[in-house]
Amino acid sequence: MEGADKEQLRSKCIKLLRAVGCEEAVIEHCIAVAELALEIADTKEGVDKELVFTGAMLHDIGRARTHGIEHGFLGGEIARALGLGDKLVRIIQRHVGAGLTAKEAELLGLPIAEDFLPETMEEKIVTYADCLIEGTRRTSIEHTISKFKEKLGENHPAIERLKKLHRALTGEPI
Repeated sequence: MEGADKEQLRSKCIKLLRAVGCEEAVIEHCIAVAELALEIADTKEGVDKELVFTGAMLHDIGRARTHGIEHGFLGGEIARALGLGDKLVRIIQRHVGAGLTAKEAELLGLPIAEDFLPETMEEKIVTYADCLIEGTRRTSIEHTISKFKEKLGENHPAIERLKKLHRALTGEPI
């Protein structure tokens, strides 16, 4: 993405996040995720970089309504209502943690018990970038795995999903 195009898109996304009621801290987080996601996308062939950047900028749009686990699902519904398109809706709905299985979605009380696992390279990049940004600060994969273990338990399936994302995007084992 060229600099001017990126800045226009960033500005448009920030206006949209503010219009739906996102707090400035959420917007700053989205900017940090978008920058990292674009860096990752730049290392991949055939990736829609504009989609990655837009998806990362809007991934937490659901936090205008809640900061709970359902923010991904609700964010997708907000994006759908705004006419943002299925590819963006899927990025937003599938970014939470390292993705959610249908069973996890049901156990967590999401309105629809279906898989919310990142499938496309663009979805995987945004999900992974989000996992590596804490607030606006970049963290390591090891730090993120440690946090997942603290929150979810040593053997939660999300930890292995995160490791698979890491391997898929970096080629490096964990």
